[in-house]
Amino acid sequence: MKSEKITETGPRRWYEDACAAAHALDLVGERWALLVMRELMFGPRRFGELRASLPGISANVLTQRLAGLEAAGVVVRHRLPPPASAQVYALTEWGLESEPIFQALGRWAARSPLHDPTLPFSAASLLLSLRTMLDAGRAGGLAARIGFRLGAERYLARLGEGRIVIAAGPVEGADLILDGAPAVIAAAIYGGQPLEALEAAGVLRVEGDRALAARFLTLFPLPPKAGAAS
Repeated sequence: MKSEKITETGPRRWYEDACAAAHALDLVGERWALLVMRELMFGPRRFGELRASLPGISANVLTQRLAGLEAAGVVVRHRLPPPASAQVYALTEWGLESEPIFQALGRWAARSPLHDPTLPFSAASLLLSLRTMLDAGRAGGLAARIGFRLGAERYLARLGEGRIVIAAGPVEGADLILDGAPAVIAAAIYGGQPLEALEAAGVLRVEGDRALAARFLTLFPLPPKAGAAS
């Protein structure tokens, strides 16, 4: 049973349950809240950037979710120094601790027969999926830097010791650079689309070590789909 409480962002329904999982839903269980957090996982974002990366959300709902997450201590607002002088939103240190939740949910939901990989896919979605799906055994012994040009966004991934570390930043000098929309790169990694076909279609550009590119695509196997209910 849920009860209604008045918060700084208006009335909200709470579970009134001592279980920590129930309280987690009190904090981040509103529609869109977790996706807002996902988009902040790789650094601060402006309001407009957040809205652009979340198709279907209205400005009013995004404002409400940001206010709710800020009141919960998950998100913080601050202003960039000149010349930008823009207000941005970022996850707090505690908010960043939520990444394993996204990884567990992602691995679990990837097994759903109802998952539709053709729906919109943001840069944060792609990069978080790489940190989630990396097979440490397949990546063992491989040390490389992979750059991603995702529209106007730039990210550099460092592979080493069976781990992948990804951060926003310049990609020049990387061993391999993948330049394309997040959904296109995901199609190559998870959908088995040949790089050559995507390049021929003009939707992907590959720069650097092509042997590394071929191996990189094999490092993120998806789990098998769950069987249909009997």
